[in-house]
Amino acid sequence: MSDRLRPIAIHLPQFHPIPENDRWWGKGFTEWTNVAKATPRFPGHYQPHIPADMGFYDLRLTETREAQAALAQAYGIHGFCYYHYWFNGRLVLEKPLEGLLKDRTPSMPFMLCWANENWTRNWDGQFKNILLEQSYGLDDDRAHIRYLFNFFEDPRYIRIQGRPVFAVYRTNLFPDIRRTGEVWREEARMAGVGDLYLLNVESFGNAVDPVSIGFDASFDFQPNFKSLGKTIGRDQVSTMLHRTGLRRSPFFADKVYSYDDFVSTAMRSEQPAYKRFPGVTPMWDNSPRRATNAVVLHGSTPEKYGEWLRHVVATFKPYSEEENFVFLNAWNEWAEGNHLEPCQRWGTRYLEETAKAFGHPVP
Repeated sequence: MSDRLRPIAIHLPQFHPIPENDRWWGKGFTEWTNVAKATPRFPGHYQPHIPADMGFYDLRLTETREAQAALAQAYGIHGFCYYHYWFNGRLVLEKPLEGLLKDRTPSMPFMLCWANENWTRNWDGQFKNILLEQSYGLDDDRAHIRYLFNFFEDPRYIRIQGRPVFAVYRTNLFPDIRRTGEVWREEARMAGVGDLYLLNVESFGNAVDPVSIGFDASFDFQPNFKSLGKTIGRDQVSTMLHRTGLRRSPFFADKVYSYDDFVSTAMRSEQPAYKRFPGVTPMWDNSPRRATNAVVLHGSTPEKYGEWLRHVVATFKPYSEEENFVFLNAWNEWAEGNHLEPCQRWGTRYLEETAKAFGHPVP
């Protein structure tokens, strides 16, 4: 395998029961609840996505986390980027990560990304029907970063030139993200952790020069929802027939886009002048989470994903020997139809394309 790039797969620790989900959605609710009840909404729609090799797992189990790491590493993935949830000192979905520290296993490298959105009933992080609200303050910034020191000091934690890499999903939601970053760096230096390497996640159009907000770099969160293209099945004739009720169309309940067209557009996009690590997505379909108004990238295949990833590998020039990440979104976002983990339809073929793109032997 080429040592020029480090593929990092984004990892969701949602797959275990928690009291909050029991209270909001019903006893025993996890992401698997949404995954298992999904159904096709239009001809050719791939739903439900049912896991193959790993089954409906529980991430509280050490054995599950070890099996995930072994599978990812077998196909050349360097590390996981785990979502981390902090609401003013309140931790949610923390058991898999704290188990990772306690057990000192698996040996796979990892980093954290703070998913700093509100939790809402419509799963979009906005300000309607809020279940858990995110607020900000410098005292909370200090308490938060101090909690993270145990992760940063772990020998498995991913670093750049000795600096722990920490990503923030929505920097645009902070009242003063530059000051927050300064506080984090001050606390880390005083604690002997050293300087941090801060990553801005470019999502929802949040594309800024990271230096302008006091960060070190960005990474391209895919899919880029600002570049999805034209919806499928909404031409003038279909729209007229649907609106008049003469012929109702399933394509008007959701927003369905062509994965092939989306990837073609992504491969034509230019790298910005600032530091931004590239990202790709194997597929996307959040209809299991939404009764209507889902976003679906229709028609993904392992081959098309592999073409996109090979393009990224061929064109991305690392900024230094260790500033060499490619972010894969995602390892296990099953309720968003977005996963490299094997499913019953495709098996390990997306993982095989990943391995081949990075020059790793296919098991």
